[in-house]
Amino acid sequence: MEIPDQLRSLFSATVEERDSSYVLEVPDEEVYTGELQHGETYRVALLSSPSTDETEQTETESRNEFNSPGPPVEEGETRTVEIEDLGDQGDGLTRVERGFVVIVPDTEQG
Repeated sequence: MEIPDQLRSLFSATVEERDSSYVLEVPDEEVYTGELQHGETYRVALLSSPSTDETEQTETESRNEFNSPGPPVEEGETRTVEIEDLGDQGDGLTRVERGFVVIVPDTEQG
């Protein structure tokens, strides 16, 4: 499956019926990390549910990722990223997991 670069958040939720409407609850940590803002409008994609074992593994991985104390990247780590913006000194800026900003020296936007 191809995932677009604009993907801001990925989580599992159950569709619930409330007062003749259907609701998907957004986990607190999605708003807490700054990826989503209260009151804003977002596009939502729905994927069919994986098997129970896969769901439990994904939920455990999500909790571990949110609870991990350190940044999601290490100095010297190699990743392919899209530079979203340029800083005041010309360094490239991009976001990675949990809203962390990575500074990439000597680069161009794009």
